Amino acid sequence: MIGRRYSFAATALAVVATLSSTTAFVPAPRTTLSLPRLHSTTEEAPAAAEETVNKNVDQIEDTSRDKVMTFSYDMSIEPKYEKPTYPGTGNGQSGDAGEYDIIVIGSGMGGLSCAALSAKYGSKVLCLESHIKVGGSAHTFSRMHDGGKYSFEVGPSIFEGLDRPSLNPLRMIFDILEETMPVKTYKGLGYWTPTGYWRFPIGSKEGFEELLMEQCGEDGPKAISEWKALRERLRTLGGSTTAVALLNLRQDAGFLATTAGSLPFVLTHPDVFTDLPLTFDDLSKTVDQYITVPFLRNFIDTMCIFCGFPAKGAMTAHLLYILERFFEETAAFSVPIGGTCELGNTLQRGLEKFGGKLQLNAHVDEILIENGRAVGVRLKNGNVVKARKAVVSNATPFDTVKLMPAVEGEPKGLTKWRDDMGTLPRHGAISHLFLAIDAKDLDLSHIQDPAHLVVQDWDRSLQDSQNLCSFFIPSILDKTLCPEGKHVIHVYSSGGEPYEPWEKLTPGTDEYEAYKNKRVEVLFKAVERCIPDVRERVEFSIVGSPLAHEAFLRRDRGTYGMAWAAGSSAPQSGLLGNVLPFPFPNLKTPIDGLLRCGDSCFPGIGTPSAAASGAIAANTMTHVDNHLKLLTEASKRDPMYKFLDAGILGQVYKPLVQGMTPSPELRTDQFVSGSGFTPVDYTATDPNISERIDLTK
Repeated sequence: MIGRRYSFAATALAVVATLSSTTAFVPAPRTTLSLPRLHSTTEEAPAAAEETVNKNVDQIEDTSRDKVMTFSYDMSIEPKYEKPTYPGTGNGQSGDAGEYDIIVIGSGMGGLSCAALSAKYGSKVLCLESHIKVGGSAHTFSRMHDGGKYSFEVGPSIFEGLDRPSLNPLRMIFDILEETMPVKTYKGLGYWTPTGYWRFPIGSKEGFEELLMEQCGEDGPKAISEWKALRERLRTLGGSTTAVALLNLRQDAGFLATTAGSLPFVLTHPDVFTDLPLTFDDLSKTVDQYITVPFLRNFIDTMCIFCGFPAKGAMTAHLLYILERFFEETAAFSVPIGGTCELGNTLQRGLEKFGGKLQLNAHVDEILIENGRAVGVRLKNGNVVKARKAVVSNATPFDTVKLMPAVEGEPKGLTKWRDDMGTLPRHGAISHLFLAIDAKDLDLSHIQDPAHLVVQDWDRSLQDSQNLCSFFIPSILDKTLCPEGKHVIHVYSSGGEPYEPWEKLTPGTDEYEAYKNKRVEVLFKAVERCIPDVRERVEFSIVGSPLAHEAFLRRDRGTYGMAWAAGSSAPQSGLLGNVLPFPFPNLKTPIDGLLRCGDSCFPGIGTPSAAASGAIAANTMTHVDNHLKLLTEASKRDPMYKFLDAGILGQVYKPLVQGMTPSPELRTDQFVSGSGFTPVDYTATDPNISERIDLTK
């Protein structure tokens, strides 16, 4: 959950360099690539559902370092148990009938970014959230105890680049929306390992080299040399992070104009073409070529694990931003003041500033499809909300397919898409431990940072929820989260907790409570590495099981996210997947007017990446001229953003592509007359909704 997956700017550049067809992002039949690959449990799983369940559980019995763990379910098979409900999550019965241009399902970082930017583009937007809180995984909950209020994080906790204009797409979106979010910063990440405590110093190349010398002993000089060699190997791809941004991307012919500003970089760095497959490939292949020192290999794995995989299974692109950005003096991690919920609150303010609407406690039961087009949604309370232009699902693919029940006689392409999306491999669930502690006479002078990783055994998989966990003490910097003299701590496992043992238990029973205590014991012990007497200091504690994680975050089986290992193309990855090993399903679908965004889409897991996917969806739904104007406007907000402007080359390409944006499947009847090469406003055209934009200016 570390906030750094915006290194996928290099991936964006790869897309720019390799694509010349406007159909590059159109879903295509799955083809088999002759590339070396990691196999998912989906490919190896037996046909019988019961055997697949056993496969999910059995794999945790042998979690050796070289194993890649994924979990597999068939979403067409209904679970044989009733999902538990929890107070404080809402009943989903709110939401009024109405009509909008764009309906976004879910208010995670992807959904809110898509909704807010679409509203800025001029569309009438409604964002529907099933929960009573905004933000998806990035939200905060509070409990009262002895008259004091304690606030806890439930999701991401490590963010870089939110304190100032940066390459973080989430920060870029804040600035585009002209919204601010106060933060406090810190300059390191604590590690508690089998050999003891050490600290990764962000923003200091010299400090990192000193760490290598300290931790690697006589291999210190070798580790420094290998690290420099790896950075040099990936130098061109890493440098591309300031040639094109994820916010330049869109999935139609218009990307030729919006990314045109990167062409000088491509032309002056021809080696970027030979590195295209490397961008999407399994990072461990490159690491194995350059890195032999165990400490350095372990460090790289931990930098990747927040995407769900260690180096084996992660895309090379996951490491690029770290190589470039994490060693600049201005680099710093951030704690949002008031809690992680402020990420969602900030995007919500941007959405509402431009006339968009957010409806909480409004659960979507079904996406309505008529004549092959998404035309709206039916809410849990029975109300129907119509969408003139598009419906965008920020739900996971596993939850999205639940909203689209099979219909007799439906197109085969839709059936295959639903089957492919519903059986994608996924990461496991997450367990949480929330602690409110008495900090009287507590000496924390041995640590400098609120965020820490704890590894039990380097020879075991970092995906193993009983091996790797994180703990976060935001109250070290943010005193608003708890009463004076107290601390709040969020401890959470890696995303490899198997769900099957939990689904057989009933919340509140002795058996359930005993299993909770057993599985979170490793989380308690993790905090004890830093605070030995933490159990004696506990004012109160809350255990969040995968069942609670599922219910509170609205993610099927509490999954951390989709888990397609790098090295091959995912199903429904479009024609791009025929050219490169693209490990993400397309954000477009076989249904006209239905798009997806969120951490199951390019560029992947993490708040910055999810936000970027929402921006790409919003860009795809608007006319290229609107997109170019937004990029130009953003480029003037700070020198850091100057590269966003497509410049004169963007204007050269615009006349060639503007009549093809948005792509035909996103046009409604009111847009048909403008399907030629004449500039047409494809945003909201009702004068009661927004002022019509004159695209000839």
